[in-house]
Amino acid sequence: MFTGIIEAVGEVADIHMKDGDMQLTLRTGKLALSDVKLGDSIAVNGVCLTAVQLPGDGFVADVSRETLAHTRFESLKVGEPVNLEKALMPTSRLGGHLVSGHVDGLGEVVERHDDARSIRFTLKAPAELSRYIAHKGSITVDGVSLTVNAVKGDSFELNIVPHTAQETIMEHYQSGRQVHLEVDLIARYLERLLTGSVTSEGYAQPSISEGVSLEKLAEYGFMSRR
Repeated sequence: MFTGIIEAVGEVADIHMKDGDMQLTLRTGKLALSDVKLGDSIAVNGVCLTAVQLPGDGFVADVSRETLAHTRFESLKVGEPVNLEKALMPTSRLGGHLVSGHVDGLGEVVERHDDARSIRFTLKAPAELSRYIAHKGSITVDGVSLTVNAVKGDSFELNIVPHTAQETIMEHYQSGRQVHLEVDLIARYLERLLTGSVTSEGYAQPSISEGVSLEKLAEYGFMSRR
């Protein structure tokens, strides 16, 4: 698990296609690796990767065909900057929100404009993900935990403050760029709970067609009963 708070901007050092998938070498810049060992997870642009080699100034990770199929990693270039975050520890502060490091889909930057010292972006999400994106809810973009400012159909708006722009790769975004999206975990679990299916115990959970009510939310533990 991760928090969506980027710890460093690294750089793609080498890309090696190997037996149909990819081996990726990354320089980690200011990201401290003293507490990282082989087999540990590091998020790269929001994608959870496993360190299989630790050459000293970075790490090497294998990227499977499954990951290549759901990310923009095949378009990475040597020298390209990437967002990095080490896995969450029990003692870490949860400054962002809970992030799994499993990309749900690719979004696209539609518009960018300055707003005082901030940058405003409009992004388009795949239609199947748009129902999970809510006004003032959380979303992860290339591993960055962000708050959604507005939603219109399958598009949503973000406000990027100067610190976030400086400490991530988002200052480089231009219209047409593809980005990794991970929707809020709570939204996914809530949908699963309410849409329902026959469980291993043999009973059916409620259908979303029955509607969501305060009583149902209380029944399934999302709010207290009064």
